[in-house]
Amino acid sequence: MTLDPTTAERRALITGATAGIGAAFTRRLAADGWHLVLVARDAARLTELSTELGAAFGREVETISADLSTDDGCATVEQRLADGSPVHLLVNNAGISLNKPFLRSTAEDEARLLRLNVHAVMRLTLAALRPMTERRNGAVINVSSVAGFGTAMPGSTYSASKAWVTNFSESVGQSARPFGVQVMALCPGYTRTEFHQRAGINMSKTPEWLWLRAEDVVDEALRDLRKGKMVSIPAWKYKVVVAGMRHAPRRLLQAVARDTRGRIGRDER
Repeated sequence: MTLDPTTAERRALITGATAGIGAAFTRRLAADGWHLVLVARDAARLTELSTELGAAFGREVETISADLSTDDGCATVEQRLADGSPVHLLVNNAGISLNKPFLRSTAEDEARLLRLNVHAVMRLTLAALRPMTERRNGAVINVSSVAGFGTAMPGSTYSASKAWVTNFSESVGQSARPFGVQVMALCPGYTRTEFHQRAGINMSKTPEWLWLRAEDVVDEALRDLRKGKMVSIPAWKYKVVVAGMRHAPRRLLQAVARDTRGRIGRDER
């Protein structure tokens, strides 16, 4: 991890910090001695988590209640990244999926997905990189997905948004590296979190062996960051999946693709 070893006051800002992979990052970094800035929409859960972490690890914990699908929410976090105690690690974890394919969706829902999964990631990464490149140290982890390597779910725009996050992170990472700053896309597969439940997506038919633990995802992400990787794909099984998605014929991928939300029938088209 490209961080100044003389800096005693390491500080990480994590979005979507109260659940799933974000919460796993929060607890792991607190245990490793980081001070934290936690961002989420639910102010009550933020307060509960900050109290828990302060008592368990004795680290400084700031909280910001913000909806990153809005301009005001992004601006609030951008301001924190620009001012106050330096942030040495940004984890862009907040994101959503939709429990409906594109042909049943609305422009409003699709715009919200893009604003949170794409627009907020772009804005906060830019806000973080400016002071990081000036200091010549820091890192950004953008939580993407294995889904971004192909159209595995017919009618889903989630995979398109994550393809952007991965490509964006690799591209920006190349321009930030000469300044001693890392940018890495974290691309997990199915992970045991509240993510699908919140979206109302039924995952009961997903084989047990495909699921990952959020804590294991975070462990591998931090190892890959220390190795200087620009893309982290936790677990060998998903490395194999991604290799297949990258190199298998498109027709084959389209033939086996399935959407857990169901396909659109011919009579509904």
